[in-house]
Amino acid sequence: MSYDNVVSRLGDFGPYQRKIYFLLCLPAILCAFQKMGNVFLVAEPNYRCRLPGELENASYHLNDSTLSTFYPKDKRDKYSSCDRIVDGKIEKCDSYIFDDTVYGYTSVIEYELTCSKAYLIATSNAIFMVGVMLGSIGFGEMSDRCGRKKTFFISIVLLLISGLVAAIAPELWSFTFARLMVGACTSGVFLVAYVIGLEMVGPSKRFIAGTVCQLFFSLGYMLVAVFAIYIHNWRWLQFALTIPGVVFLFYWWLIPESARWLLTKDRNAEAKKLIQTAAKYNKVMISDETLDELLVSAKPKDSTTTSIFHVFKYPNMRKKTLIIFFDWFVNNLTYYGLSWNSNNLGGDPYLNFVILGAVEIPGYSILLLFLNRWGRTKLMCCCMMIAGIALLLTIAVPANKQWLTITLAMIGKLSITASYGAVYILSTEQFPTVVRNAGLGAGSTMARFGSILAPYINALSHVWVPLPLLVFGSASLVGGLMSLVLPETLNKKLPETMEEGELFGKKKRKKEIEIDFETVNKVPNAAENGGVEDRLVQNGVS
Repeated sequence: MSYDNVVSRLGDFGPYQRKIYFLLCLPAILCAFQKMGNVFLVAEPNYRCRLPGELENASYHLNDSTLSTFYPKDKRDKYSSCDRIVDGKIEKCDSYIFDDTVYGYTSVIEYELTCSKAYLIATSNAIFMVGVMLGSIGFGEMSDRCGRKKTFFISIVLLLISGLVAAIAPELWSFTFARLMVGACTSGVFLVAYVIGLEMVGPSKRFIAGTVCQLFFSLGYMLVAVFAIYIHNWRWLQFALTIPGVVFLFYWWLIPESARWLLTKDRNAEAKKLIQTAAKYNKVMISDETLDELLVSAKPKDSTTTSIFHVFKYPNMRKKTLIIFFDWFVNNLTYYGLSWNSNNLGGDPYLNFVILGAVEIPGYSILLLFLNRWGRTKLMCCCMMIAGIALLLTIAVPANKQWLTITLAMIGKLSITASYGAVYILSTEQFPTVVRNAGLGAGSTMARFGSILAPYINALSHVWVPLPLLVFGSASLVGGLMSLVLPETLNKKLPETMEEGELFGKKKRKKEIEIDFETVNKVPNAAENGGVEDRLVQNGVS
């Protein structure tokens, strides 16, 4: 018996769970503010060299005759942003005039991240995602040792402090370090809230609960553009995106500790009190004797775990693991690459950003509707390939058809959102029980490498505007095609041991299958032991 039996007595998703779950979904909005705020905080406006004698507050816009007189053409046949013509000679700029009419006063303007220093924009965004990766590791470990509630509260406090420090940072590297801390804290806030929420929900509702939580992140995603439209100074924007976190300080008195975690620490009395509170709120009667019996049987037993590196000793598992890791990498690369590339799609960057967030809603709806109908592998492969094809098609779009490029990018974002949700479920079910948590953690780490690389891929737009979309599209298409060899996990007995994991989904020769049939048919009462078909499924024959 497991703790899920206790939850079933309370109701898989009773009134008490719904109330706490809703409160725990709200922090996802705050995390979206910080993760997506980079698009406008570190937005790169158009700029040009300041001409001799020109005032610092001069207008960015010049007429064609002035441009042709004082600015050379670059390799793309556009007037250079980094060079100027003085007395007939081309020289490098020593100061710049920025176009602040679109994004306002951004950190790029304040820190002059131009020309030879433009790579620091991508570096700043990449370091932020390094923080997200470190936070998922550090705060994940802290939540297991110190408790979910305490870790959540520490994350919120540190997020507020580092977010406000970022808003007043005097130079680039203090700003970047503060944002690294912000990124780390978003992992602590989101992951811990997510875990608490799912640990109090019954198995039948867990997948829906996990997906709905992501919809709150999408809501926060879209709201970032609203803040950015009305706040034109990056410091005030950073402050505005951070200060709503003060509300979550009151969660100390509103959110309970995870009863599951309390049981693992032998704090049964506290766990019992929380369960009784939930039962009373849900109007469910559980006697003390019944609850004591359930808690004793629900207490996790020690089990021997295996390192994720052990999967590489098995050929079939090694193949599946490498593909899964690549899928995590590609999904995160493409998701954040598209999310942060809205400024390069053409048209209104604010509208593009809102649409990129809005298409996540049908993306998650696809998961809810079809994941348990079509299967994990089919849905993920289909979505990754659709995303890849849509993004690759942008190369064929004429320059005067920006709306078509934007439409294809939105199709790519919708599809990769659905794929991202599917890869989480698929990889959870592919790994054997003895390495399931380790495998999921390793996959998540590979995903972070994708998001760290995404800003540098977006920087390739300086070479050729469509290039980032082509990279994302190629990676998604390749990932989708490679994943076709992964076995389907829907309604299948999941592997428990390393040996079962090796056999799971492994194709066998016809002769071997016949031997399996003969072996099973010799077993007395084969039907009572699961039947021929079930035995073959368990041995990896489909």
